[in-house]
Amino acid sequence: MRVLGLLLPVVLLLAGCGHKPVTVAVPPAPPAEQKTPAGTPPAESGEANPPEIIEIPPDAKPLLVETGIASWYGAPYHNRRGSNGEIYDMHAMTAAHRTLPLGSIVRVTNLQTGTSAMVRITDRGPFIEGRIVDLSHAAAKKIGLVQKGTAEVRLEVLRTPASIQAGGRWAVQIGAFEREQAARDLAGHLSRRYHTAKVLTFNSPVGDWWVRVRVKDDLRARAEEVMHGAKTGEGAIFLVRLD
Repeated sequence: MRVLGLLLPVVLLLAGCGHKPVTVAVPPAPPAEQKTPAGTPPAESGEANPPEIIEIPPDAKPLLVETGIASWYGAPYHNRRGSNGEIYDMHAMTAAHRTLPLGSIVRVTNLQTGTSAMVRITDRGPFIEGRIVDLSHAAAKKIGLVQKGTAEVRLEVLRTPASIQAGGRWAVQIGAFEREQAARDLAGHLSRRYHTAKVLTFNSPVGDWWVRVRVKDDLRARAEEVMHGAKTGEGAIFLVRLD
């Protein structure tokens, strides 16, 4: 996608919510500092991201390896601001991940075809249970994922700008909700329960609604408490890193 305080749980660049089933787009989370999360205007001329050149030594050893389902996201997220503040370009080699530090360099390998793509994490997602990464259209095309929409992949983290395990700024995201009122009702409940948390309600480019709870001091342990204590009859609850 395709990113606040203590919560009981709901809520640029992600994959799988409002496209055809093969496109699998997921709503992106707004950057922590953004105050109008309902979406930002398309990039104007001169705002495009510079061409990406990712250089990693061929013998670099992964810092972390994950295996799971990948999906991809394109329009309507193309030309919208991602979680790292950049304009999402579906033709660039980028991806969305819920918890890796923004700016991490990751190799994603399609386990069925053996083809790989090197991507930079610029957004948060996918916010669909059972998926571990949302690729840009360009990255999905490189590993043969576009037509099928999802595939089992191996994700190898090769470089990060910050520790994977320690530090970071954390929140909880809940959704998606079909009705705005359902999201706002949950947000109100969480605001009353967690007085020190910032609870944000926003809608995605595909029209569904999300709730994000940002805990006091953005601490992971507090966010995890909210996540484990939260309940929702609609959507799912995710731990998300903001930085």
